[in-house]
Amino acid sequence: MESAQKAWGKPRPSHPRRQFKSLSIAELENAVKLVDPHRDALYGYDEAEQKNIANESPWKNEPHYFQNVRISAVALLKMVMHARSGGSIEVMGMMQGKVLGNTFVVTDAFRLPVEGTETRVNATDEATEYMAQYTELCRASGRMENIVGWYHSHPGYGCWLSGIDVQTQMTQQNFLDPFLAIVIDPDRTISAGKVEIGAFRTFPESYKPPTSSGGEEYQTIPLNKIEDFGAHASQYYSLGVSHYKSSLDSHLLELLWNKYWVSTLSQSPLFTNREYGSKQMLDLSQKITNAEKNIQASSRGGPRNSAKHTELEKIVKDSNKIAGEETIGLLAGEVKAKLFNGVGAAVSVQQ
Repeated sequence: MESAQKAWGKPRPSHPRRQFKSLSIAELENAVKLVDPHRDALYGYDEAEQKNIANESPWKNEPHYFQNVRISAVALLKMVMHARSGGSIEVMGMMQGKVLGNTFVVTDAFRLPVEGTETRVNATDEATEYMAQYTELCRASGRMENIVGWYHSHPGYGCWLSGIDVQTQMTQQNFLDPFLAIVIDPDRTISAGKVEIGAFRTFPESYKPPTSSGGEEYQTIPLNKIEDFGAHASQYYSLGVSHYKSSLDSHLLELLWNKYWVSTLSQSPLFTNREYGSKQMLDLSQKITNAEKNIQASSRGGPRNSAKHTELEKIVKDSNKIAGEETIGLLAGEVKAKLFNGVGAAVSVQQ
């Protein structure tokens, strides 16, 4: 369970007496909120209520019906650990939970035995059989939650749906709705210090979304993914993501933190994520080269393209993001060095 020490993001300076404070900081950065510790209401499952909701299916008449998803802290931790364990290979799993109004409530998650590559995951017959058996065993043990969605990882290239992802999600919504897609970027999670996650639903094929835009938060997309990112962006929309924890979640997280806080303290995001950092720098240099060529073509009397200003603005945002992440990693290392280097020697001198 080595991944557990990395799941909340970059390691932070701490002290044995302050380990619970560090856990609170991690939960604060990921906006994890405690539900009623006595009733843990979000974990209650009313089968009759869920059947009524499924029969009414209000989402069939409103493409934007679902607006939010709430994910339990333990489910989030499972998904991030799984995503991190895949390295540069995409991984996939399923989520269990229920629907409350226009909100998905994810109570648990489990991984699937799938074949993955650096750009896609392929669910096999073995994975389908595993999912059916897992659900059956859960129901036999009294856990009646339905499967409400799937998750997969995008190592290093952000949270969005590719063309294959869009087709997969459309198929699931046609046959298993209500259904949700979650994407996690494990590399950016380590660099940013908080979970990089996105939740999405696709539009019906006959639906034409309004051509709006603005509003969506900017994210860095690698040069070799930009075309796929833009080609399908109008076929889905994103949901707001928040996290919660129950009293049992709190206990489990404390146990994990007690076990792995030393390893967390001793690691640096700059070393853990050095391959991702190198790829970011290479991608940024390619974007700068392309922008330079466009500007030179324009200055020679070529067609004036106002998009070049937008292109440069995006490059500046990307470079600021990389510089910020590297600076935070360096500062974390310096703080730990000041706090702990020479501690053993000082104790020996005092004795």
